[in-house]
Amino acid sequence: MVLICYDGSPDAKAAIEQAGELLDGHPATVLTVWEPFLEVLARTPAAFGMPAGIGNVDEIDNANRKAAEQLAQEGADFASHAGLNAQPRVCARVSSVANAILGDADEVGASAIVMGSRGLGGLSSLLVGSVSHAVIQHADRAVIVVPSPQVSRARGRKRHASHTGT
Repeated sequence: MVLICYDGSPDAKAAIEQAGELLDGHPATVLTVWEPFLEVLARTPAAFGMPAGIGNVDEIDNANRKAAEQLAQEGADFASHAGLNAQPRVCARVSSVANAILGDADEVGASAIVMGSRGLGGLSSLLVGSVSHAVIQHADRAVIVVPSPQVSRARGRKRHASHTGT
C-alpha cells in the first residue's frame, strides 16, 4: 500500500502520474487533508477580534470535510486511470499537514508516501514552509517527492544550459 497526497494541484497530479508509472497496479490510498475551522482560527491572529456568532462550526466543518472527500475521490479516480488500485481517504489537520500525512501513513500501513512538490527553494521555502520537506524529515518509510511538470521542465532547461554553456 502506498499513500498518495492529493490537494488537486498540478503537483499532486504529477505525483499520481509518476506513481502510476512506477507502481502500476499497486494498491494506493489517495489522501486529502482538510482543516477544521477552529484549527484555522487558532493560527489566525485576526481571529481574536472576530465577532461572536460566526456561524455553526459543525456546519462549516461538515462542508470542509465533504469538499475534501470529493477532492480525495477525484484523486482516487485520477490514480485509477494512472493504473493504481486506488481508494480515497480524508483526514483532519490537527497540528500540521505533515503530521496528518505521517499519521495516516501509519493508519493505512503505507510502505511509502508519494507527494508533489512546488519546487520552492531558498527563502521561499523557508518562509512558506514545505510539507514535503517536513514529511521527509520525519518519515520512517520511503517518500517519493515528484516536482510539477513546470518545475521539471525549468530544471531540465537550467541543467542543459549549464552543460552546454548557453
